Amino acid sequence: MFKIAVLVSGGGSNLQAIIDAIEFEQLNASIEFVISDKKDAYALKRAEEKNITTLVFDRKEYGRNSSDKILEVLKGKVDLIVLAGYLSILDGDILKEFNNKIINIHPSLIPSFCGPKMYGIKVHEAAINMGVRYSGCTVHYVNELVDGGAIILQQVVNVYFEDDAKTLQKRVLEEEHKLLKKAIKLIIEDKILIDNGRVKIKS
Repeated sequence: MFKIAVLVSGGGSNLQAIIDAIEFEQLNASIEFVISDKKDAYALKRAEEKNITTLVFDRKEYGRNSSDKILEVLKGKVDLIVLAGYLSILDGDILKEFNNKIINIHPSLIPSFCGPKMYGIKVHEAAINMGVRYSGCTVHYVNELVDGGAIILQQVVNVYFEDDAKTLQKRVLEEEHKLLKKAIKLIIEDKILIDNGRVKIKS
């Protein structure tokens, strides 16, 4: 069984999408751990309801050591780490130990509206303020650069003149749920090849 750890910071709707996909046998996997950097993240309750092991490494308490604590827990125990609305930055040895085994879902079409301090509603506010006609979401590998890893999948979402950041966020989030499941499935089925920093999906 393919084993996953999911890192969260907020409500956990992307976590729920993964849980549902496993329960409906769309993903041949199990979630071994849900780890948060916030004690009050609702995502933890979603995990507890499914009897998934939960842990909290508060960034304010652990600082830069939080990545090392996560590595201590996960090393040798999971095949993939999924950042699903996780707002802290992973750094240090975990990036080497889990090279090309950590993915993130970002609420824009990278390289637009990404990088340091671009997360959550801020991304959608930037898209609205820029007046773009299209936004979307991206699943990518995690490396030492914020939102800088190889892009696995992207999904385009229309941006309408009447949109505000919240309506755009809602529309993008619906696509995030689908895209994240699709990316995980490709990884489980070993259909991803990384060539010179680019992803090729095997047929």
